Amino acid sequence: QCASSLVAVITMMQRFHGSSSEKKVARSAILFYVMVTMMFAILSESGSRSCAMFASAFSPASRTSRVHHAAVSSQCRFFGSSSSSSITTRLSAISTSLSFDPSTDIRDRATSTIVIGRHAALKTLVDQQDAYVSHFGFRPHPEILSSMRDTLGGNSASTSHVLVPTVGPAAPRPPHRFSLVGLKNKVTRNNHPLSLHAMTDLVRSNVASKGTVHIMVCVEDEFPVAPVAAALARAFPVFTKKTKAKKKSKADDGETDEEEKEDEERLIHVTFLDSKGKVIKTSSEVNAAEAAAEGVRLACRLVDTHPEELTTTAYANECKTLFENDDTVTIEEIVGEELEEKGYGGIYNVGKGATEPPRLLILEYTPPDDVVSDDDENASAITLVGKGIVYDTGGLAIKSRVGMCGMKHDMGGSAGVLGGFMAAVKLRTPRKIRLLMCLAENAIGPKSVRNDDIITQYSGKTVEINNSDAEGRLVLSDAVAHATKHFDDCDL
Repeated sequence: QCASSLVAVITMMQRFHGSSSEKKVARSAILFYVMVTMMFAILSESGSRSCAMFASAFSPASRTSRVHHAAVSSQCRFFGSSSSSSITTRLSAISTSLSFDPSTDIRDRATSTIVIGRHAALKTLVDQQDAYVSHFGFRPHPEILSSMRDTLGGNSASTSHVLVPTVGPAAPRPPHRFSLVGLKNKVTRNNHPLSLHAMTDLVRSNVASKGTVHIMVCVEDEFPVAPVAAALARAFPVFTKKTKAKKKSKADDGETDEEEKEDEERLIHVTFLDSKGKVIKTSSEVNAAEAAAEGVRLACRLVDTHPEELTTTAYANECKTLFENDDTVTIEEIVGEELEEKGYGGIYNVGKGATEPPRLLILEYTPPDDVVSDDDENASAITLVGKGIVYDTGGLAIKSRVGMCGMKHDMGGSAGVLGGFMAAVKLRTPRKIRLLMCLAENAIGPKSVRNDDIITQYSGKTVEINNSDAEGRLVLSDAVAHATKHFDDCDL
């Protein structure tokens, strides 16, 4: 029906007489109609017939059409082709490596380059024509870069890219995709001067899906590189469970051979430049960037993991695995009924209705003696507290269908502080750090806490529940009370 209607519209357009502008508007309307028709054709039960009608309506009589249609079944048929493809489910993770090593080896193997910075910093870099080869591994034409930079005018974040020949000391390579990403010169007082949120979005939309990508960031002199590395890391999530297509081809003997092409690993190499356009090679800066990026990617992976897999038990095991070979970190757990016995009424009551027990996870980092100075010994310890509700249904005060979707993210606070804690441990910070993670699932079950229940928190205060969906303050208050009672060296 969609295809038939489309044919009628095309016939009407052929008879349409009007101005050129009116014809442009009409053509745009038809293009939109084509897109909608394709969607209906693919999703409908009679998709094969609709696609065939659609192809015959648009294809000239002298040209043979082959319609590629994904039917609503486990197989995809390709009309006019002898091969078939089936969809198989395969658990996988995006294979993306993130490197901050300032060496030139990866730079010379890059298939694309992205240069990020504010307009003034980009102008300084573009004007340094003698440094093109050392920066990029090849020598792009200066006028091309100048023209690209000129198109980034104004106070808005924008991108310009071009394919350039790679002439330089490296081995011959195909044409190189070169991108200039201009950041805002002026930002509000609530934003980072380098517009880190915009940087994440711009990198995500401009980076190649495979191969080796060289990202150069003009951080200038006054900005540390770790927050910039964290912004870049957000553009490359780790966790995914998307299905993959497995291609099947029929052999002459009737048997089926299966071949599946593995994803090519994507390597992201990041270089930081100062205000003079020189590469920042300080080991402390590079190590901080690596630690911050690793912490962010850890938090992103945990937040993206679905609750069937990331239970409270699995989450605790994840933390133990992270630090099992690090003698500076100790881990203590208070689990299930032990929480009630010791008076942690907030965490226990929120999570007691779930199949996996709630728990309070206490991680403590003690810095090695060789990194602690006299001033550090007198400094108070740092305590981090994170909310780790692995899934929040709202409890008996249940959320709506729309409001419940995405509630796997309710443990994002604990994932964020865990990533920061891991980065601090890797950098061997000279301060003692403790991390308290309140892990629970706010589920519905026979033991779920009810509205009108009165529970006793670890602080000794009683709380009347009038909304079981306000569970965050209950679990966090138990952890804060624990830190207040047991950590004398923490300045609260």
